[in-house]
Amino acid sequence: MKSRTDQLQHIKENNIDVLVIGGGINGAVSAAVLSAAGIRTALVEARDFAGFTSQNSSNLIWGGIKYLESFEFGLVRKLCRGRNRLLKAYPTSIVETRFIAAVGTRATHSRLAIWAGAWVYWLLGGGFTAIPRLLSRSRCAKEEPVSAIPELLGGVEYSDGVLREGDARFVLGFIKRATRCGCAAVNYTSVTSMKERVGRGWEVVLRDEQSGDSLTITPKAVINAAGPFVDRLNHQSGVETTHHHRFSKGIHLIVDRLTPSRRVLSFFARDGRPFFVIPIGNRTCIGTTDTLSRSPEAVIAEEDRQFVLDHINTHLNLKRALTRTDIIAERCGVRPLAVAHQDQTETTPFLELSRRHTIETDPERQIISIFGGKLTDCLSVGDEILREAAKLGFKGHPGDWFGEPPLASRESFCDQGEELLQDSEADIDLQRLWRAYGEGAIEILGRFARDRHQMELLLPGSDLTRGELEWVRENEMVVTLDDFLRRRSLLAMTFKAAELASMPGLKVVSRILFGASGDTCYNRWCEGAGLTPRQVEADDSGDRQQQKESQCKPIAHSSQGSPGG
Repeated sequence: MKSRTDQLQHIKENNIDVLVIGGGINGAVSAAVLSAAGIRTALVEARDFAGFTSQNSSNLIWGGIKYLESFEFGLVRKLCRGRNRLLKAYPTSIVETRFIAAVGTRATHSRLAIWAGAWVYWLLGGGFTAIPRLLSRSRCAKEEPVSAIPELLGGVEYSDGVLREGDARFVLGFIKRATRCGCAAVNYTSVTSMKERVGRGWEVVLRDEQSGDSLTITPKAVINAAGPFVDRLNHQSGVETTHHHRFSKGIHLIVDRLTPSRRVLSFFARDGRPFFVIPIGNRTCIGTTDTLSRSPEAVIAEEDRQFVLDHINTHLNLKRALTRTDIIAERCGVRPLAVAHQDQTETTPFLELSRRHTIETDPERQIISIFGGKLTDCLSVGDEILREAAKLGFKGHPGDWFGEPPLASRESFCDQGEELLQDSEADIDLQRLWRAYGEGAIEILGRFARDRHQMELLLPGSDLTRGELEWVRENEMVVTLDDFLRRRSLLAMTFKAAELASMPGLKVVSRILFGASGDTCYNRWCEGAGLTPRQVEADDSGDRQQQKESQCKPIAHSSQGSPGG
């Protein structure tokens, strides 16, 4: 991608047909499909790309097996189709994964009922995945010893998908694809006002949150893809809709790995919801919750943490009970749930609200609003946006607007990489590079070939190389250190903040990303993470030691996920 400065200049100097507001999954697919169709498109995001709801998912691409309980067969069928399309289109970054639903004496459904449900789920998914298996207590305990609690009756195994490199990087992939098709996309750019120009589109005032500068543009149409802030933006702009949002808060806790397998374990929480144990990098993600939130800006409460810890300790056979001190990182976000009428927000039981997305189009005012939405259903959102845009007069044929690069490109990359590493001691996981960067991995490989110093490891316990980091700096619009640690990689999810700060080299990482501003950006991240001066000093001493030892070292890369995982 071009730099933020170039992206903003592009928006300023070119006529925009459609302005997409919001850089989460809904906005990302909207920009990707419209720009691929030849429609002049721009996207703005007030935070970082995928910087709010889309960075706090379970990292699952799944058909919504839990919705069978409420007999939403149509929704499950639609989500399964979306899952299948994504598994086909992203064969390396989304992997079919076996789930084991462990059934205990306190489960809300019997083992046979869940097995029958798994077969219905498989059939609704068109038989795309491996078939379900019914597991006895002994088989379940043998395959996943951590599930062997006294109350265990057995389990059911079925398949869904898991994002190998995380949700935020998945979203970023759509935005990068949009920019390759001519879309101008910029993060940290907010909408301060939006006024209708009757019959002529909209006048939108943007603010660059980094410089404070303002910019006025006049797109012909607007797509409100602001996620949980859709209602707020519509209200500020005088746009009335028949749908609104109600918010469900969900949290996840990241802890040390609880099981060596790459399966996802699930069991039923007290409220009947499935509760997951999910691999994330070289750690384990546990959750989630589903509680009412009055505001999009939800935070984790102590009772949320305790709920998750209590459930994991109750349902798994751990060597010792997990406590708050075992938490490495936390994820907290809201699910924006589409509600058809204002009065339903109070009268409809919260857990009975549908998870379907809804798109409202006002052809007269030239605005589209997206309510709800899930990672799994993102391609359907893109397809619908293309149809709705046609109602506003914007027509085109996008062709291939999603998916990984062709197999031939991946094979060529692997061949080049194997040849390069043939006489090298460096153990580089080429598949991980491809999953994370796509065809950009070829450019990273070129850096390795030209300068072996580019293969230098920067952070102990991580497989991050200098060459990767320099490529990210030039191509992925990183504005803050948190952008990189939290959304371009899994580092912030797989290491405690204090541990990261004490790593030799984190300040070097910041300097590579931000040049002369590197130390300032590093200090801001430390302050935002609530680190004490003593912890920061620990990093300084490690940094000096690494500078003394700066040399190209053999790389022992993990194949489990992004840098740090």
